Amino acid sequence: MEWKNWEIPDEVKETLNQSPKVTLLRSREEIIDLATKGKENKRFVVSYDVDGKSVDEAEVVRCKNGLVINYFETYMRRRDPDCTVIGDDKETDKVKFKDIFKQNFNDIRSETCEWLKTQDLAVLPIHVGGPLTGYHGLLIAPDNAGFFIGGLADLQGILDLDNLENGFKPITIIYLAPSFRHTHFNGKQLVVHNRRERIHEIFSYNLYPGPSAKKGIFGVLLQIGENEKWLTLHGSTVRVNTPYENITTIFHEGASGGGKSEMLEYPHRETDGRLLIGTNKVTGKKILFRLTQSCTLSPVTDDMALSLPAFQNNNKKLVVSDAELAWFIRLNHITRYGTDPNLESLCIDPKKPLIYLNLYGVPDSTCLIWEHAEDEPGKLCPNPRVIIPRKFIPNTVDGPVEIDYRSFGIRAPFCTSEHPTYGIIGMFHILPPAIAWLWRLVAPRGDANPSITETRELQSEGVGSYWPFATGKYVKHANMLLKQILDTPDTRYLLFPNQHIGSWEVGFMPQWISREYIARRGAAKFRPKHNEPARFPLLGFIPLNIQLEGVNMPEYLLKPELQPEIGEEAYDRGSEILNLFFKREIQKFLTKKIDPMGREIINCCLQNGTLEDYLSLTPMNW
Repeated sequence: MEWKNWEIPDEVKETLNQSPKVTLLRSREEIIDLATKGKENKRFVVSYDVDGKSVDEAEVVRCKNGLVINYFETYMRRRDPDCTVIGDDKETDKVKFKDIFKQNFNDIRSETCEWLKTQDLAVLPIHVGGPLTGYHGLLIAPDNAGFFIGGLADLQGILDLDNLENGFKPITIIYLAPSFRHTHFNGKQLVVHNRRERIHEIFSYNLYPGPSAKKGIFGVLLQIGENEKWLTLHGSTVRVNTPYENITTIFHEGASGGGKSEMLEYPHRETDGRLLIGTNKVTGKKILFRLTQSCTLSPVTDDMALSLPAFQNNNKKLVVSDAELAWFIRLNHITRYGTDPNLESLCIDPKKPLIYLNLYGVPDSTCLIWEHAEDEPGKLCPNPRVIIPRKFIPNTVDGPVEIDYRSFGIRAPFCTSEHPTYGIIGMFHILPPAIAWLWRLVAPRGDANPSITETRELQSEGVGSYWPFATGKYVKHANMLLKQILDTPDTRYLLFPNQHIGSWEVGFMPQWISREYIARRGAAKFRPKHNEPARFPLLGFIPLNIQLEGVNMPEYLLKPELQPEIGEEAYDRGSEILNLFFKREIQKFLTKKIDPMGREIINCCLQNGTLEDYLSLTPMNW
């Protein structure tokens, strides 16, 4: 009955009072044991009663190095991009519950609380956004969902209720009711944000932690920031230390699959130690490069980056800190032993048991992160994951850091003259601030996204690339992003493709190679004479040469139109795909509330502005 002193609504206390059993969780070890209903159990099936029939949702297997979770339904193995809806009547540009389901959410909310009263429950007090924010949260869940609880505990951190000076005052409560997916929502994932006067409620009607335990908390932080005029950005941050003792810090944004986690990884090497820069999918030719000494990496953030006003303090560079205490790392690119020795070592022999999703697990064996679960015979799940507490990761940097370069990633498709696509982006591009802002407005989801349930052709992830998790007004976020960019002129902007550069399959090598090059340059500015305008203005500038350890990268990887498989005509057709996409996505921001400078930048794009036009609006700090 400890909750009687918590500052939570009386109706929530009543739900806990009427539950047959409530377990207040205080430690990670306790949660890991809860996930299989005891250490002695090596397998546990999470199931729920649905109209008198038991429905199995997921299997939890206890391996030597942690818990392996596999969902019985392939649809549940990754995030549905359209699963977030709004249950309240406050201002929003997101879809409202009542508009989809033709009823007031309060009715379903009441049903959810009544269902929870019949369940054995576990409650978990958490940080929200990490200790720096001072915000608290609470999870109320059936106690057979221990793996979901453990994921949230790792991601945000367990709050020590015994050492709170002013008591427990959660600003958000997550209610987990997986059976409602079947009884009310036709089997679909659904996460409902219900913004009450003092508490931001999240109702999670599914067991995949991505949309609620992770992105749900992201939505809470975004709503607080929208009210208080600050941002939680969607990106990874790495401090890059060169062999020559230069330190460069890069913040990498992008939609799902845009290379955020990969920015924290070392370049993947071939068995002989060389780097495979790319493989031409038409000719079969390969480009291999010997990098004798990579830069060392000190990770800062993996996905959620706080940009609190207190961090800036009139600093002319962007300053961020991690909003999470663990990282939800995708493993689809780890296909064999030795692909990423650092990550493999962390996962095979962790300091404490980890939580793995969509991987092959056998009781009392070691879960291997290149053995992905199959969605169907012969077809691997594209979204295997592991949750790693950041304190387990070597060389992590705590606290706020200044950002030298702010980059954006896009999954680029294969492109040839026979099949022109938007895969025309070179190894890296240097962007004026105005164009960098436009990329954050449209946030292309890109080709063959592995993290979500659909991969439609060139869709927008929405403003900031965090819009799927936000609950408020997109123009407010557009304005805040623009102000942030204008207020931090000493941070410079880059664009990286991944997967393809024209006809070359490159994986994430463009950002890895570019990171090595940029870090070695240190604080040196990009001199205009060493760069040239891209053929398509929205791609900014192209470096005339990238030299690394005395070796020049091929010019056709910097300027894809030089590839014989593409040519200028196919390049221009690909650029038109991007041009039309940008114009389609930015139209909606032309409202009365858009910042006047933002209006000028958007109109410049709509009127096919030149690179010089953009520079006249926001000059570059080369």
